Amino acid sequence: MTGQQGAGGDPETGRDAIRRAARRAFTLRPYAEVTMRSIAADAGVSPSLIVKRFGSKERLFHTVADFGPAADALFAAPLEGLGRHMVLTMVRMRREDQGDPLLRAVFSLGNVDERTLLRERFREQVTSRLAGQLHGEDGELRAELIAGLLLGLGATLSLHRPGAGERATPEQLADLYAPAVQRLVTGLGD
Repeated sequence: MTGQQGAGGDPETGRDAIRRAARRAFTLRPYAEVTMRSIAADAGVSPSLIVKRFGSKERLFHTVADFGPAADALFAAPLEGLGRHMVLTMVRMRREDQGDPLLRAVFSLGNVDERTLLRERFREQVTSRLAGQLHGEDGELRAELIAGLLLGLGATLSLHRPGAGERATPEQLADLYAPAVQRLVTGLGD
């Protein structure tokens, strides 16, 4: 469907479809190879709607290179339940958004500058922010390891599609995976 709004006629759905399509495009192809037309086709909207909503390809790239909204959702729980919350949120975001909110930091095929920007934003908006919430001297190390566990979960669910992880409920996945994440949230001395 090509139109001014996107699936279902909802302007926000069009915006979400554009973001999802842009995330896929910028993850799978270098920035220079991505076109507004290809993003529009994947999103089911017109190229002019992308320009209207985001302005330019560069602004769209910076929008999808922003890990802040994912971090807001992932870290929106008290420390004593943060591990489970992060796993549940990660799985639900993957299923609802049809894509992983963090993996683009690892699998982006862009040039060195694009990959560097994604890594720097990931460190600033995800890892460093999480480290600031954790107690203890080794908070930065634990935050990096937690990020690794979340990235590993996303990669595993992607690699084994279709698979048991796809059939499992978010709660089943959290029951198995969250204790390891929570152990790093809590730390040894806490």
